[in-house]
Amino acid sequence: MIVGIPKEIKNNESRVGMTPAGVFELTKRNHTVYIQSKAGFGSGFFDHDYKEVGAIILDTIEEIYAISEMIVKVKEPIEVEYKLVKPNQIVFTYFHFASSKALTEAMIKSKSVCIAYETVEDEDGTLPLLTPMSEVAGRMAIQQGAKYLEKPVKGRGILLGGVPGVSPGKVLILGAGVVGVQAAKMAAGLGAHVTIMDVNMKRLRYVNDVLPSHVVTDFSSEYSIRQKIKNHDLIIGGVLLKGAKAPKLITREMLKEMRPGTVLVDVAVDQGGCIETTKPTTHENPTYIIDDVVHYCVANMPGAVPYTSTIALTNVTLSYIIEIANNGWKKACENDKSLSKGLNIVNGSIVYKEIEEAF
Repeated sequence: MIVGIPKEIKNNESRVGMTPAGVFELTKRNHTVYIQSKAGFGSGFFDHDYKEVGAIILDTIEEIYAISEMIVKVKEPIEVEYKLVKPNQIVFTYFHFASSKALTEAMIKSKSVCIAYETVEDEDGTLPLLTPMSEVAGRMAIQQGAKYLEKPVKGRGILLGGVPGVSPGKVLILGAGVVGVQAAKMAAGLGAHVTIMDVNMKRLRYVNDVLPSHVVTDFSSEYSIRQKIKNHDLIIGGVLLKGAKAPKLITREMLKEMRPGTVLVDVAVDQGGCIETTKPTTHENPTYIIDDVVHYCVANMPGAVPYTSTIALTNVTLSYIIEIANNGWKKACENDKSLSKGLNIVNGSIVYKEIEEAF
């Protein structure tokens, strides 16, 4: 199969679809890999690294899309790429269709085969291709939240871990999935007081078993959230409904209950956000303020640590990429039911229920 890896062109997105190690696994199986010049620079991988493992370097994104049977990316195609996607071309990437009608309509029109990393699902309900980026985003949420609690950037002026004689900051985490647990680990490591909320008691029991005793669990309800937001300094939105829009757990009017300088980090922004006032931001302009509450809603958080993120992503996507390249998407999906759940749009038709329901 001819596999193409374009350079990511979303704002401040420095990740690349595959590491040189991943490319080597394809070329040694006699697949042809084209990669756009400088696609890996931001992640610390250079053209000569890819040439050494048998990749062919092309100068433009147009050439990559034109020649490739399968496109391997990190982020969804943006508007300037829509017209480059061809009928029957496999596009394997993070799509998050439920949060963008324009993208959904464009991919329907392209008549391509869209396989979304975020909806590939194992038998136990885990999302193997979303997990590593959720791990990165969960940990980053605390790093960024701690920074934006500083007074020069309009935060409350709180040191998250406190110091002797001064109480630590209070962190509220909505969702006890991968993002929530990783955020809790980081916040607990800094010495913050952490509360993690979920409606899934199994997850809360798991958190209670594996995290330190100063991470406390609470069953999530609107009443409980309203009480907690009044005295927490940093609030992390880490809620995920597979392939669907995130529920709005914090409304606009609830911001008035928060103290000035409270920081919200909505990791669910890719799925529309779990905070009503969420709107996607970029690494260039990551925050905005509503009712004296700082919002950090960067839609590609792991893009800020591209070396770590690219390796972590290739670690989990590579086996699926090889399977598709070896067998074609139809047979690969027949052989692997978890991969078949990644099918979102096929030749102009939506085949994933939650996307249909979103619109």
